[in-house]
Parts: sequence; C-alpha cells; structure tokens
Amino acid sequence: MSNVYGQDIRVSIFGESHGRGIGVVIDGLEPGLLIDMEELRRQMKRRAPGQKLGTTRTEADEVEILSGIRENRTCGTPICGVIYNQNTRSQDYERTKRLLRPSHADYTGHVKYQGFEDYRGGGHFSGRITAPLVFAGALCRQALEQRGVTIGSHITKLYNVTEPRFTRETLTKETLCRLGQQT
Repeated sequence: MSNVYGQDIRVSIFGESHGRGIGVVIDGLEPGLLIDMEELRRQMKRRAPGQKLGTTRTEADEVEILSGIRENRTCGTPICGVIYNQNTRSQDYERTKRLLRPSHADYTGHVKYQGFEDYRGGGHFSGRITAPLVFAGALCRQALEQRGVTIGSHITKLYNVTEPRFTRETLTKETLCRLGQQT
C-alpha cells in the first residue's frame, strides 16, 4: 500500500482533499541545485483550480517548504512541501459517503484502504492531490534543466491543422515559457 514512487528520486504524496493539507516529500535530489522559486510558483499557477474547465473550488496552492531547500539551493536532504487546504466543505459529502460515484476513484480507495478511506472530496484520490505532484515535477524539471535536459511537448496535428515538430535547434527556453503561458 505504498504511496512512494521512484527509485533514485523518491516521491511520496500525503494528505486528502478535505484534510488539513496535502503535500509531498522528494528524496534523492543532489545538494546544491539552484531552485528558481518564481518558476515554481509559475508552474503551480498553471494547475491552480478555479479555471475555465476545472473545479469551482478555489485554493491558493501556495507551497510551504518545510525542509530540504535553504537559500534557494537544495540541501541534499528530503524536500518536504505542504499546501494547506482552506476551501473545504466536508459536510457536502456526508450524504454520499456510502455512494461509489462513477468516474471517481471511490471504489479503488474503498478497496485499497479496506473501508477506512477518507471519502470527503475523493480523499487521497482527489484531483487536488495533483498539486503536490506539480510541485515535485517542477523541482525535478529544474534539476534536469541544470543538466542540459529540456522537457517540452506540443500537439503536432489536430484534425487538419498541423505544426512543425520541435527540434533541439528550434526549442529555446523563451519558446517553452511562451508555450507554457498559453496552456
């Protein structure tokens, strides 16, 4: 029943949608990596709730770093980030606590946690738990960029509209930032 992912870099998520908070522990990042805190905030804003096609629940998604980063550099020790939940209405889930909702992970959670799952808002299986994963991904992305690895994706064809594929020569940080702001 582990919630730890990875081998060289291990990521463990914690918390529930309507608990006090959600968060992540990242272990295995080398010491001394320079972390751009503004870029971390920008990445978090990209997945923030309350956008056009997302949930109406509004949360700041501000990560409080409890350990592992000092003066914008990784310490080499586990990095722990927590996001406190503020906009919860747990009472809304009382009437549906025994209902296994279609298109949700209610059944999966019920089986995995043997009936002791937190059913409020999807608990540990809520879309809300993606926030700490975005934080972990943003940290790892910066670590990779410092090693010369650039990550990008785009749609090359949608129906009859096409766009040229990215190449190493055409892919620049400026392009990535521009594309990231459009998504």
